[in-house]
Amino acid sequence: MPELPEVETVRRGLQPVMEGAKIVTAEARRGDLRFPFQPDFAKRLQGQTVTGLGRRAKYLLADLGSGDVLLMHLGMSGSFRVIKPEHETTPGEFHYPRGKDSVHDHVVFHMSSGAEIVFNDPRRFGFMKIIARGKLDAEPHLKDLGPEPLGNAFDAAMLARACANKKTSLKAALLDQRVVAGLGNIYVCEALFRAHLSPRRLAATLATRKGEPTDHAKRLVEAIHTVLNEAIRAGGSSLRDHRQTSGELGYFQHSFQVYDREGEPCRTGGCEGVVKRFVQNGRSTFWCPKCQR
Repeated sequence: MPELPEVETVRRGLQPVMEGAKIVTAEARRGDLRFPFQPDFAKRLQGQTVTGLGRRAKYLLADLGSGDVLLMHLGMSGSFRVIKPEHETTPGEFHYPRGKDSVHDHVVFHMSSGAEIVFNDPRRFGFMKIIARGKLDAEPHLKDLGPEPLGNAFDAAMLARACANKKTSLKAALLDQRVVAGLGNIYVCEALFRAHLSPRRLAATLATRKGEPTDHAKRLVEAIHTVLNEAIRAGGSSLRDHRQTSGELGYFQHSFQVYDREGEPCRTGGCEGVVKRFVQNGRSTFWCPKCQR
C-alpha cells in the first residue's frame, strides 16, 4: 500500500497539471474499482475547475469549483500518469515504461490544458468518490483519522497523549491511523530504527505517569519527521507497484536503514548487531535487537 510519501509525491506531480485547470471530460471505463463509481460520477466532474489539490493521510482530495471534493485513493497498485501533447512521461534513471498496462487504464481526465491524467490500477483496490465539501468531516474514510505527522500540531506531547495507557506495541500504535495518519509499515520500521526504539516496546512508555512526553517520544517524533521528509524528497520508495506520475521510480529504497535488510549488519555506528525480521500484526517487522530498546 502506498504510504504518505508516495501519495504526497503523486500529489506534487499532479498539482501543476490539475490545479487551475478544467476537467473538460472525465471517463470511467468500468463500473467499479474497489467500490462502484457513483452513477453520475463523470457528469459531476465534467466542466469543473480544480481549485486545489490536497492530501489527507493516504488520500488525495481535489477541490472542485462546484463545491464538491473528489476523493481519490491509490489502493495497492493504483498510479497516475500525465500525458501531454509533447510527451507522456519524463524519462529518468529509474524510468518505467507504462504503455503495456493500458488495459488497466480505468479513469481518464481530459484537462483544459491539453493534458490527459490517467489512473491505472491493475488490482482495482483504489477508488474515487465525489463528496460535498460540507459533508467531508463525516466521510467514513476520513472522519476518524489522526493528526498529520508533518503537520504543526503533531509533536511529542500529542503522540504521548495518544499513546498513554495503551496496551499495544509501539509499532501497532503507530500503524493505527487514529493515532497518526498516513504512516505505514515501511516508514514505521525506519522511524523506530532511527529513534533506537524497539517495535515491541509498549506504546504507553512514550508518556510519563502524568502524561508528559518522555525522551522516547521526542526522539520518535523527530525520527518520523526526518524519515518522511527524506522520503518525499526522494520521490517515495516505489516498492512493487508504486510509480511517480512521471513514470519514474522513487529513490528512497536506496536509503533504507533497516527495512528489507534482514541478515545484514546494523548501520548504527558502533553497533555490531544484525538486522532481524519477525511477523508482527501480520506484517514483516525489521529491526536491530541490539540497539533498538
